[in-house]
Amino acid sequence: MRSGAESGSPPLDPELRTAVMELDHCAVDRWASEGEILCQAEGRPTTTFVVRFGAKQRVVLDLAAAGADGTRTLRIASEYPIGGISVLPVLPDAATYVLPDLALLRAGAITADRLHPLVASALVPGYSSADAPRAPDQTGQRSVECRGEQHRIGLVDGVLAALDHDPAEIRREELLAALSGTPLPCLQAIDTAHRQPDWLVGVRERLDHGDIAGALAIVEGLLGPEALLRDGALRDELAAAARRRITHGLFRAGLSESGMGRVPPQSRRSRDRRAHPRNAASH
Repeated sequence: MRSGAESGSPPLDPELRTAVMELDHCAVDRWASEGEILCQAEGRPTTTFVVRFGAKQRVVLDLAAAGADGTRTLRIASEYPIGGISVLPVLPDAATYVLPDLALLRAGAITADRLHPLVASALVPGYSSADAPRAPDQTGQRSVECRGEQHRIGLVDGVLAALDHDPAEIRREELLAALSGTPLPCLQAIDTAHRQPDWLVGVRERLDHGDIAGALAIVEGLLGPEALLRDGALRDELAAAARRRITHGLFRAGLSESGMGRVPPQSRRSRDRRAHPRNAASH
């Protein structure tokens, strides 16, 4: 809602409507709600705030009392508080203008799948990163050069598998690998996909931004939903993300250890003594 994707235009007085018609890309339909949030956040008793355009252009607005339907009319302020405009809260730029991504979506210049998954889910109601179109090679078969031929690897029963080798041959190669031998290139490619895939950067970026669903969608699309991850960088990243979510949940619930991350007093005293080498040398 606060992104401006699902809001309607509030009532504007004629003077303000005339003023904003000359301004490009302004999120006028969000000014009333964002102005109210701004005044409450700063603990201001006033309902007057400033909207700034660039370095020199600004307008002072006031929120009228809510009507019977609960809506508040936004109008140009006729009176300023003691101290003038300088004491009024200023609406942030992010609430002043239409978000660039939202403007591109409305103009039809881009589609939601070209945005970051978290941005898309905020701007497009009902959007899920797990439903986003995947790259063709994430769901189809891939080719691997194996013993001078082009072999295929793909998903079978929810698991990435070598399609051009029979089960008996695969079992022999797995036993060979367990005895420190070198398995078939097809099995090497599958093992690399589990341990250190070339698409790990994309998974890591989504995890860093909290897009767990998008990261798992990539993993499942490439390795299959039934795959058991092997030891390696991919498994470590997913395990670290899970630990971060648990730690954050404990913190939000007030169950985290009170002393976590604090420097013990003795350590601080030791550090203070080392910080004054001249005093130490003078004794």
